[in-house]
Amino acid sequence: MFKHKTYCNWSSGKDAALALYYTLKDERFDVSELVTSVNSHYQRVTMHGLPLNLLHAQTEAIGIKGTTIELPENPSMEAYNQIMKRTTTRLKNEGYTHSLFGDIFLEDLKQYRENELEKVELTGIFPLWKKDTKTLINTFLDLGFKAVIVCADAKYFNDDFVGQTLSKDLIKKLPEGVDPCGENGEFHTFCYDGPIFKTPVAYSIGEKTYREYDSPNVKGGKSGFWFCDLQS
Repeated sequence: MFKHKTYCNWSSGKDAALALYYTLKDERFDVSELVTSVNSHYQRVTMHGLPLNLLHAQTEAIGIKGTTIELPENPSMEAYNQIMKRTTTRLKNEGYTHSLFGDIFLEDLKQYRENELEKVELTGIFPLWKKDTKTLINTFLDLGFKAVIVCADAKYFNDDFVGQTLSKDLIKKLPEGVDPCGENGEFHTFCYDGPIFKTPVAYSIGEKTYREYDSPNVKGGKSGFWFCDLQS
Protein backbone atom coordinates (compact mmCIF):
# COMPACT_ATOMS: atom_id res chain seq x y z
CA MET A 1 0.00 0.00 0.00
CA PHE A 2 1.33 3.45 -0.95
CA LYS A 3 2.01 5.71 2.02
CA HIS A 4 2.41 9.49 2.00
CA LYS A 5 5.87 10.54 3.19
CA THR A 6 5.12 12.69 6.24
CA TYR A 7 7.05 14.79 8.72
CA CYS A 8 5.79 15.82 12.14
CA ASN A 9 6.01 19.36 13.50
CA TRP A 10 7.36 18.15 16.82
CA SER A 11 7.02 20.43 19.86
CA SER A 12 8.20 17.73 22.33
CA GLY A 13 4.87 18.03 24.16
CA LYS A 14 1.64 16.15 24.67
CA ASP A 15 -0.40 17.34 21.67
CA ALA A 16 2.34 16.53 19.17
CA ALA A 17 2.80 13.13 20.86
CA LEU A 18 -0.91 12.28 20.61
CA ALA A 19 -1.12 13.49 17.00
CA LEU A 20 1.91 11.35 16.17
CA TYR A 21 0.35 8.34 17.92
CA TYR A 22 -2.78 8.53 15.77
CA THR A 23 -0.86 9.13 12.54
CA LEU A 24 1.51 6.21 13.12
CA LYS A 25 -1.58 4.01 13.29
CA ASP A 26 -2.96 5.46 10.04
CA GLU A 27 -1.80 3.28 7.13
CA ARG A 28 -2.01 6.22 4.71
CA PHE A 29 1.04 7.94 6.21
CA ASP A 30 4.70 7.15 6.82
CA VAL A 31 6.10 9.53 9.46
CA SER A 32 9.88 9.54 9.11
CA GLU A 33 11.04 12.87 10.55
CA LEU A 34 10.31 14.95 13.66
CA VAL A 35 11.02 18.64 13.01
CA THR A 36 11.39 20.99 16.00
CA SER A 37 11.83 24.77 16.14
CA VAL A 38 14.56 25.84 18.56
CA ASN A 39 15.74 29.17 19.92
CA SER A 40 19.25 29.46 18.48
CA HIS A 41 20.35 31.87 21.24
CA TYR A 42 19.44 29.59 24.16
CA GLN A 43 19.65 26.30 22.23
CA ARG A 44 16.30 25.21 23.63
CA VAL A 45 12.95 24.19 22.16
CA THR A 46 10.91 27.29 21.34
CA MET A 47 8.44 28.23 24.13
CA HIS A 48 8.91 24.91 25.92
CA GLY A 49 12.44 25.80 27.04
CA LEU A 50 13.54 22.19 26.74
CA PRO A 51 17.33 21.67 26.42
CA LEU A 52 18.40 20.03 23.18
CA ASN A 53 20.02 17.01 24.83
CA LEU A 54 16.61 15.98 26.16
CA LEU A 55 14.98 16.65 22.78
CA HIS A 56 17.56 14.36 21.16
CA ALA A 57 17.01 11.71 23.84
CA GLN A 58 13.27 11.96 23.24
CA THR A 59 13.39 11.48 19.46
CA GLU A 60 15.90 8.64 19.90
CA ALA A 61 13.54 6.93 22.38
CA ILE A 62 10.72 7.25 19.85
CA GLY A 63 12.92 5.92 17.08
CA ILE A 64 12.21 8.57 14.42
CA LYS A 65 14.87 10.91 13.05
CA GLY A 66 14.77 14.35 14.65
CA THR A 67 15.88 17.59 12.98
CA THR A 68 15.74 21.20 14.17
CA ILE A 69 14.90 24.61 12.73
CA GLU A 70 17.17 27.30 14.18
CA LEU A 71 15.25 30.50 14.92
CA PRO A 72 16.69 33.78 16.26
CA GLU A 73 15.56 34.88 19.72
CA ASN A 74 12.97 37.41 18.48
CA PRO A 75 12.46 36.90 14.75
CA SER A 76 10.25 39.21 12.72
CA MET A 77 7.32 37.55 10.97
CA GLU A 78 9.11 38.03 7.66
CA ALA A 79 12.30 36.39 8.94
CA TYR A 80 10.30 33.56 10.52
CA ASN A 81 8.46 32.86 7.27
CA GLN A 82 11.70 32.84 5.29
CA ILE A 83 13.35 30.36 7.65
CA MET A 84 10.31 28.10 7.68
CA LYS A 85 10.02 28.19 3.89
CA ARG A 86 13.63 27.07 3.54
CA THR A 87 12.81 24.10 5.74
CA THR A 88 9.55 23.17 4.01
CA THR A 89 11.24 23.51 0.60
CA ARG A 90 14.00 21.16 1.77
CA LEU A 91 11.43 18.65 2.99
CA LYS A 92 9.43 18.88 -0.24
CA ASN A 93 12.61 18.28 -2.26
CA GLU A 94 13.29 15.18 -0.15
CA GLY A 95 9.96 13.70 -1.16
CA TYR A 96 7.73 14.71 1.72
CA THR A 97 4.11 15.40 0.80
CA HIS A 98 2.40 15.84 4.18
CA SER A 99 3.04 17.87 7.32
CA LEU A 100 1.62 16.72 10.67
CA PHE A 101 0.43 19.12 13.39
CA GLY A 102 -1.07 18.74 16.87
CA ASP A 103 -3.36 21.80 16.57
CA ILE A 104 -6.82 21.49 18.07
CA PHE A 105 -9.00 24.58 17.58
CA LEU A 106 -7.07 27.76 16.72
CA GLU A 107 -8.59 28.56 13.32
CA ASP A 108 -6.26 31.42 12.38
CA LEU A 109 -3.17 29.32 13.14
CA LYS A 110 -4.43 26.40 11.08
CA GLN A 111 -5.23 28.70 8.17
CA TYR A 112 -1.77 30.27 8.37
CA ARG A 113 -0.09 26.86 8.36
CA GLU A 114 -2.11 25.64 5.38
CA ASN A 115 -1.44 28.83 3.40
CA GLU A 116 2.32 28.54 3.97
CA LEU A 117 2.36 24.82 3.12
CA GLU A 118 0.41 25.45 -0.08
CA LYS A 119 3.27 27.66 -1.33
CA VAL A 120 5.54 24.60 -1.49
CA GLU A 121 2.82 22.10 -2.38
CA LEU A 122 2.69 20.33 0.98
CA THR A 123 -0.53 19.18 2.66
CA GLY A 124 -1.24 19.66 6.36
CA ILE A 125 -2.82 16.92 8.45
CA PHE A 126 -4.47 17.65 11.81
CA PRO A 127 -5.64 14.45 13.55
CA LEU A 128 -6.71 16.29 16.75
CA TRP A 129 -8.62 19.04 14.98
CA LYS A 130 -11.93 20.10 16.61
CA LYS A 131 -11.84 17.26 19.12
CA ASP A 132 -12.97 18.03 22.67
CA THR A 133 -9.87 19.02 24.65
CA LYS A 134 -11.05 17.44 27.91
CA THR A 135 -11.58 14.16 26.07
CA LEU A 136 -8.19 14.48 24.37
CA ILE A 137 -6.23 15.00 27.58
CA ASN A 138 -8.00 12.09 29.27
CA THR A 139 -7.32 9.89 26.23
CA PHE A 140 -3.66 10.93 26.31
CA LEU A 141 -3.37 9.80 29.93
CA ASP A 142 -5.48 6.65 29.46
CA LEU A 143 -3.17 5.53 26.64
CA GLY A 144 -0.28 5.60 29.09
CA PHE A 145 1.45 8.77 27.96
CA LYS A 146 3.40 10.66 30.62
CA ALA A 147 4.38 14.32 30.54
CA VAL A 148 5.77 16.98 32.86
CA ILE A 149 4.80 20.68 32.88
CA VAL A 150 7.77 22.72 31.62
CA CYS A 151 6.21 26.14 30.97
CA ALA A 152 3.14 27.93 32.33
CA ASP A 153 1.53 31.34 31.88
CA ALA A 154 2.05 33.37 35.06
CA LYS A 155 -1.40 34.90 34.51
CA TYR A 156 -2.86 31.59 35.71
CA PHE A 157 -0.10 29.74 37.56
CA ASN A 158 2.63 30.12 40.17
CA ASP A 159 6.02 28.42 40.07
CA ASP A 160 4.69 25.38 41.91
CA PHE A 161 2.72 24.34 38.81
CA VAL A 162 5.76 23.78 36.59
CA GLY A 163 7.69 20.59 37.26
CA GLN A 164 4.54 18.63 38.08
CA THR A 165 3.63 15.45 36.24
CA LEU A 166 0.47 15.75 34.18
CA SER A 167 -2.43 13.83 35.73
CA LYS A 168 -6.21 13.75 35.70
CA ASP A 169 -6.24 15.22 39.19
CA LEU A 170 -4.04 18.11 38.05
CA ILE A 171 -6.32 18.77 35.06
CA LYS A 172 -9.39 18.84 37.32
CA LYS A 173 -7.75 21.56 39.42
CA LEU A 174 -6.89 23.89 36.53
CA PRO A 175 -8.01 27.50 37.05
CA GLU A 176 -11.21 28.65 35.41
CA GLY A 177 -10.65 29.66 31.81
CA VAL A 178 -7.63 27.42 31.26
CA ASP A 179 -8.07 24.92 28.45
CA PRO A 180 -7.51 21.28 29.55
CA CYS A 181 -4.88 20.90 26.79
CA GLY A 182 -3.45 24.39 27.23
CA GLU A 183 -4.37 25.05 23.60
CA ASN A 184 -4.33 28.82 24.13
CA GLY A 185 -0.73 28.63 25.36
CA GLU A 186 -1.57 28.44 29.07
CA PHE A 187 0.96 25.65 29.64
CA HIS A 188 3.40 23.42 27.76
CA THR A 189 4.74 19.95 28.50
CA PHE A 190 7.59 17.54 27.85
CA CYS A 191 6.32 14.07 26.96
CA TYR A 192 8.74 11.46 28.25
CA ASP A 193 6.93 8.13 27.98
CA GLY A 194 4.00 6.43 26.30
CA PRO A 195 2.97 4.00 23.56
CA ILE A 196 5.12 5.72 20.87
CA PHE A 197 8.28 5.35 23.02
CA LYS A 198 10.62 2.36 22.96
CA THR A 199 11.94 3.40 26.39
CA PRO A 200 11.10 6.26 28.81
CA VAL A 201 13.29 9.37 28.71
CA ALA A 202 15.10 9.91 32.02
CA TYR A 203 15.17 13.46 33.38
CA SER A 204 15.42 15.39 36.65
CA ILE A 205 13.80 18.63 37.78
CA GLY A 206 16.12 21.63 37.73
CA GLU A 207 15.77 25.32 38.45
CA LYS A 208 12.51 27.22 38.04
CA THR A 209 12.70 30.65 36.45
CA TYR A 210 10.34 33.49 35.55
CA ARG A 211 10.65 35.33 32.22
CA GLU A 212 8.72 38.12 30.55
CA TYR A 213 8.13 38.66 26.86
CA ASP A 214 6.54 41.40 24.78
CA SER A 215 2.83 40.66 24.50
CA PRO A 216 1.50 40.53 20.93
CA ASN A 217 -1.96 41.43 22.22
CA VAL A 218 -1.13 44.42 24.41
CA LYS A 219 0.80 47.42 23.06
CA GLY A 220 3.85 47.89 25.25
CA GLY A 221 2.62 45.10 27.50
CA LYS A 222 4.41 42.04 28.83
CA SER A 223 3.45 38.41 29.31
CA GLY A 224 5.11 36.42 32.09
CA PHE A 225 5.86 32.70 32.08
CA TRP A 226 7.27 30.22 34.56
CA PHE A 227 9.78 27.69 33.24
CA CYS A 228 11.08 24.50 34.81
CA ASP A 229 14.51 23.50 33.58
CA LEU A 230 14.77 19.76 33.00
CA GLN A 231 18.11 17.98 33.15
CA SER A 232 19.14 14.66 31.67
